[in-house]
Amino acid sequence: MSGGHGSGGSSNKRVALLISVLALFLAFSETLGKASQTEALGANVEASNLWAFFQARTIRMTVIRTADEAVALLPPGTSQEAIQAKRAEWAKTLARYDSEPATGEGRKELTARAKLAEERRDLSLLRYHHYELASAAFQIGIVLASAEVITGIAALVFAGGALGIAGAVLLAFGYLAPHTLPFLH
Repeated sequence: MSGGHGSGGSSNKRVALLISVLALFLAFSETLGKASQTEALGANVEASNLWAFFQARTIRMTVIRTADEAVALLPPGTSQEAIQAKRAEWAKTLARYDSEPATGEGRKELTARAKLAEERRDLSLLRYHHYELASAAFQIGIVLASAEVITGIAALVFAGGALGIAGAVLLAFGYLAPHTLPFLH
């Protein structure tokens, strides 16, 4: 029998094909995992920045409210028109700091934007965990299928294929329904 033409060669070709398919899915899983990780990091930074802006607005509001309260303690004889004008200006500023739909920079809008960024971050992390587990399954499947070529133990190629299927399932859940398997996170 010449090499590659008998049943051993045919078996090795099937194993090589399985390894190739597992490697292809591993590449998909790694790419999606890296993209999810990057998205999670970016969304986390965005959420942190938005909460910092929210805190800055809150501090500014507190300073203005304190100044407004201090004006009430001014001695009699202070120009009431000037005091009322300043207090009206501060009231407008306070209202703008609390809600500014036009720019999205009021505390209410910042809270909503920060929560959306946190949701994106959390979703990306869920996906990332699925992709990492899928990558591990593909890698172990490749190792087991490769070991079958050396040892001739057919169970290794079946185990490698089963891990490949498990990896594909994890990859699909991570992409399509990352909330479905809560025990993974």
